[in-house]
Amino acid sequence: MEAIYKRCCGLDVHKKSITACIITPEGQETRTFSTMTKGLLELADWLAKHQITHVAMESTGVYWKPVYNLLEDEFTTMVVNAQHIKAVPGRKTDVKDAEWIAELLRHGLIKASFIPDRWQREMRELTRYRRSIIQERSREVNRIQKVLEGANIKLSSVATDVMGVSARAMLEAMVSGVEDPEELAQMAKGRMRTKLPQLEEALQGLMGAHQRMMLQTQLSHLDFLDQAIAQLDEEIANRMLPFEQPIRQIDEVPGINRRTVEDVLAEIGMDMSRFPTNRHISSWAKICPGNNQSAGKRRNGRTGHANKWLRTALVQGAQSASHTKNTYLSAQYHRIASRRGKNKAKVAVAHSILVIIYHILRDGVSFKELGGNYFDKLRSSDVIRSSVRRIEKLGYKVVLEPA
Repeated sequence: MEAIYKRCCGLDVHKKSITACIITPEGQETRTFSTMTKGLLELADWLAKHQITHVAMESTGVYWKPVYNLLEDEFTTMVVNAQHIKAVPGRKTDVKDAEWIAELLRHGLIKASFIPDRWQREMRELTRYRRSIIQERSREVNRIQKVLEGANIKLSSVATDVMGVSARAMLEAMVSGVEDPEELAQMAKGRMRTKLPQLEEALQGLMGAHQRMMLQTQLSHLDFLDQAIAQLDEEIANRMLPFEQPIRQIDEVPGINRRTVEDVLAEIGMDMSRFPTNRHISSWAKICPGNNQSAGKRRNGRTGHANKWLRTALVQGAQSASHTKNTYLSAQYHRIASRRGKNKAKVAVAHSILVIIYHILRDGVSFKELGGNYFDKLRSSDVIRSSVRRIEKLGYKVVLEPA
């Protein structure tokens, strides 16, 4: 078999060590290096000494990241899906793994996974950490609710948001030792004051000393998380300043807010040239039906597993879009949900949102709302025929005239 790359290296990466195998016209050599920065620099010098041009490694957890960061500027570095390069069973050692990767790379039999540039990698770290903190904040709010239920305080039965301005003032007062339901209820503001009788009844409970201590700790933790989220929002917004125009255009899509836009752009990047069509980016994101056919029959078309952060952001946007009024995405959701179920409808709308974002970034166009009656216009004759038939079944005669 013809060798595509004359000087290449395969890396078997672990937490503490890296086994490297180089293949050159002069022969084959294998060495082991430490994953400390000193060891990685020695690896880079060794590769440069042998004039290596291409390096490949498996995408093992997060251990490939420091190696990639140090090698990407000097060598053509490839990160490969481990499932695509499994060696023959029964021949498993670190040295043989490195040799196998080097052989596959030498003959051009492996395909590199998409690794974004440094700016996008940093944005991903920021947005993913922010989402993790937001999820932790939601869990902390649930813990607060659990403490209140244990004290027989039914604040959530009256207040829509137990972390709103009025509810937060009541919780702070409870921590400081206030127990009178009437005094606590008087802290309500705005429309909450119309529920004073219900609040007094809901705030009558038995809060112990340990519950006050827990509630104080949880509120302090909540304030810390809010501060961390605000700092991340500011940092992400500053890094997104050069792309303010496309962000504003994408923000016009129903169900999408700025935070969701930032999450999506951090995952897919700003350069759409790497995706020839919207089908390519949909397939890469695994947000479209899978292709599984055999013997002329279409089998299970599951979407598969891919970038969970991107999928979460898109599905949450689809969920929000389904509640909008007189929009194309809402009409699409209800049209599919009635036949296929809500979960599949969310994925379909998420796919549409991704396609919209793709065209906005690639073509620089603005979002155009098609309207909630778009699908009715496509099949207007069928809609008219079905509506007339239903009315006639009720015993009426229908005469249609143009408006």
